[in-house]
Amino acid sequence: MRVKTSIERTRAESAVFMLGSAGIATGTLFAMCWVAGFDRVLERLQAINPVWFAVAFGAEILAYVGYVLSYREVARVEDGQAMANMDAVAAVAAGFGPFVARGGFAIDVHAFKRVGMSDRDVRVRVMGLGALEYALLAPAACVVAIQFLAHGSHKPAPGLTLPWAIAVPLGFAAALVAVQKRDRFNGRLADALESIYVLRCLFTRRKHLIGPLGTAIYWFGDIVCLWACLQAFTHGTPDISVLLMAYATGYALSRRTLPFGGAGAVEALLPFALSWCGISLAAAVLAVFAYRIFNFWLPTLPAALGLRHLRATPRAS
Repeated sequence: MRVKTSIERTRAESAVFMLGSAGIATGTLFAMCWVAGFDRVLERLQAINPVWFAVAFGAEILAYVGYVLSYREVARVEDGQAMANMDAVAAVAAGFGPFVARGGFAIDVHAFKRVGMSDRDVRVRVMGLGALEYALLAPAACVVAIQFLAHGSHKPAPGLTLPWAIAVPLGFAAALVAVQKRDRFNGRLADALESIYVLRCLFTRRKHLIGPLGTAIYWFGDIVCLWACLQAFTHGTPDISVLLMAYATGYALSRRTLPFGGAGAVEALLPFALSWCGISLAAAVLAVFAYRIFNFWLPTLPAALGLRHLRATPRAS
């Protein structure tokens, strides 16, 4: 029996997925509060400074704008297909929503096919989109990790910083060598290498630089959103290097990669990552909860509208 895709599900079925995501997130929040200590969490909650939530809201809007810009550029790079602004907005919004059991990249497959791409082009661009996300975040985390190691910092511990400092340069070097020989491979490996070539085109061709720029705007906006939420509960500016290391570690997989927009996974991983970097776990739990309201739950309505738009949009001939 064929399993329905996210596009084919009815409103009732999508609502069930959303309620399931809410249940997972709520259960995870309760568990994290228990680990952090309910009394400590309540103490932080009573000292809240909500003015920072306005900053978080604005930053998250900026993040979504950036992702739409990079999304359209990935679609059109290397003789791809131009995507209408509204189609890109709908695909990005739906892909970050709680309705997709297989992760937002399942929405991307549908969106890219809708503009007339072949199955291989779709696979290459979906993988390229994922690679583009980390082509900026991973090197930034690597630089910060090297700085921590050079200063002999014990917070975050070397067990957290060493993998970033070592794996990222090795991974980039291996990818650059492999992409030069991509014509020798076939199947999924060939598609993966072709996606890296697409990524290189985005960075090396001036007409496509809006792609990396949009991704930089996305990460900047999303990190500022988390920073503002931390401000609301810590009343002190977290060190940007510490925040970046925690953020990158907590997002070893992006929200778009994880099922149901990362419901439950982000609420568990990100507070621990912040705690490992020296931020109070109680403050981190509340900050991540507030952050998820802005980057996940408030965009639920746009995500539903985006899903509706994709369902109604005819496929390109």
